[in-house]
Amino acid sequence: MSERALFLDRDGVVNVEIGYLHRIEDVEFVPGIFSLCRTAMQLGYRLIVVTNQAGIARGFYSEADFDSLTVWMRGELRAQGVELDAVYYCPYHPERGIGEYRRDHEDRKPGTGMLRRAMLEFGVSLADSVMVGDRCSDVAAANSAGLRQAFLIHGTEEAGCGGSYLGVQSLDEVERWLLDRG
Repeated sequence: MSERALFLDRDGVVNVEIGYLHRIEDVEFVPGIFSLCRTAMQLGYRLIVVTNQAGIARGFYSEADFDSLTVWMRGELRAQGVELDAVYYCPYHPERGIGEYRRDHEDRKPGTGMLRRAMLEFGVSLADSVMVGDRCSDVAAANSAGLRQAFLIHGTEEAGCGGSYLGVQSLDEVERWLLDRG
């Protein structure tokens, strides 16, 4: 049987969106993230974070800063019984990147590079997998990769998005969806 994954955008899904998060003292976890992840793990989903990190591209913080924060966040999640299988990130931006970071890249959502990497590295069946995001680029990546379901958390994209997705007010709704469908 193929693996399935719960793909999570980071900012706005795992942690509260503050704009270019890069300091531990600014992290606030989104209500429901620990329970959602524990439930997904119990149901056999791999947990994979897929995040655009334009703050690196723009020079607001370094890849080392991102790595340090990621290690800390994974530790906090682990303390809550959550083990991430992978954290993929895209440090590039085609217009606002500086130096080597100014370029387009298949990993930058709405591109599907990070999702396809999970397919290759973990044997994930994209058709059986789910994405939770807060931006239209998350929905577009999920749709382009043929994911089973995309969820859009209310709040960031006030006008809504094109494509196929379920709008949700909270992560509790995603958790109930997973429980209802196994």
